[in-house]
Amino acid sequence: MAKDHYSVLGVQRTAKPDEIQRAYRKLARKYHPDVNREPDAADKFKEIGEAYNTLSDPETRARYDRFGSDYRHYASSGAGPGGNGGRWGPRAGARPGRGGYGNVEVDMGGDVDWEDLLGGWFRQQAGGPAQGTDHEAELWLTLEEAVRGGKRTVRLAQPDGATSNYVVDVPPGVLDGQRIRLAGQGGPGREGGPQGDLLLTMRIQPDSRYRLKGRDIYVDLPVTPSEAALGAKIKTQAPAGTVTITVPSSSSSGRRLRLRGQGMPNPRGLPGNLYAEIKIMVPPSLSKEERKLYEKIGSVSDFNPREER
Repeated sequence: MAKDHYSVLGVQRTAKPDEIQRAYRKLARKYHPDVNREPDAADKFKEIGEAYNTLSDPETRARYDRFGSDYRHYASSGAGPGGNGGRWGPRAGARPGRGGYGNVEVDMGGDVDWEDLLGGWFRQQAGGPAQGTDHEAELWLTLEEAVRGGKRTVRLAQPDGATSNYVVDVPPGVLDGQRIRLAGQGGPGREGGPQGDLLLTMRIQPDSRYRLKGRDIYVDLPVTPSEAALGAKIKTQAPAGTVTITVPSSSSSGRRLRLRGQGMPNPRGLPGNLYAEIKIMVPPSLSKEERKLYEKIGSVSDFNPREER
């Protein structure tokens, strides 16, 4: 026995379209075969896709609500099997005054092939060709990939269990949560209508080296005590490549050095900045000579960082 589509998505039969869409997105992410390695994940994903395809289309949902799992055997206009007579109900989404029936049902008996006679009229009233549903997925990027952009190949599972590859041109400076639309890569159209689109939401993976705030990028810059005291030019790795940072003399831990425009690119305005935060590091162990030199510095210096200044 076929499973109830509403139960598959975990929604009530009175659920609104946005509730159905939210439920589908949540389950599709959970059971996507590229993410979920359970043996039945692909079958579950296909089942979820079938339920969503049925309930996301108002006309198909209306037939499903009326005829249950046998809804595919009924004409789109609502006639019984074979199209000969039957009981005709309101077209899904019909509105009084716009060609719909409202809540009126008309009983057309006899042997007339009403589907053949009125099929074109009903298709016209239903709006004719319609664009397919948009599909949604997430594309995970490293911070370096988000900064540099470039082409990415994405492999996505389809509702029928098959997989398809999509080539995505990621623009430099894309931010977490931004969307890229691939026109015509979504669900098939109805009655010859155009395909829907594929909407890819960009997600940037957390990185232990960098912190992204808006378009500004923060990175820790480890320096030796002598580099912090005397100043130095230090090469370090940034998401866009290697950069050289000038450390001023007498720099303490926590000091932030700004590299203007070296953060996240911005296709529509100014790029972000790169901030290097100084972290003074000491050797894990000291040689005899290093210890003597540190002791000498301690004996000649009157600097006390614990005094208020």
